Amino acid sequence: MRRSALRKTGQPNSTGSVNSSAADLFRSASSKASSKELERIDNLFNSYANGSSGMIDPEGIEALCSDLDVDHTDVRILMLAWKMRGEKQGYFTLEEWRRGLKALRADTVNKLKKALPELEKEVRRPLNFVDFYSYAFRYCLTEEKQKSIDIESICELLNIVLGSEFPAQVESFVEYLKLEK
Repeated sequence: MRRSALRKTGQPNSTGSVNSSAADLFRSASSKASSKELERIDNLFNSYANGSSGMIDPEGIEALCSDLDVDHTDVRILMLAWKMRGEKQGYFTLEEWRRGLKALRADTVNKLKKALPELEKEVRRPLNFVDFYSYAFRYCLTEEKQKSIDIESICELLNIVLGSEFPAQVESFVEYLKLEK
């Protein structure tokens, strides 16, 4: 046996199996933590979901907004839908909920509340903002083949999405759009 293969105690070096055991323990602990996190995320989903549809519906979203201390028209709720990649306005599926909350590392209302400012910063990054803006438009389409949004809805969407960043410009543009209808 080579000298380097002996530990200082004269025992054969078993770091391969020790490292493997440590890695296995880490994976096991990580898997358990992930499983517990997913369980908390699912429990949170179930507290807002409509039992008959198995989805969080507009009523559940209003309850969530109340618990988060945000208005249901707050842009951060749209940002949350973007993070979840929600497909239908006013509804979240369990899969969407899991995707969004895992990405935000939020498995409680308090963690979700604390994640909202970071989500807002993430959306404000130029590349993400372009994606968010496109998502917001598609999210507001009510029919699959619909290509445009009515003036009232688009004015509201512009105000929600861009109003806090560019209030004067949005106000002017909204006035123009309303004159043109």
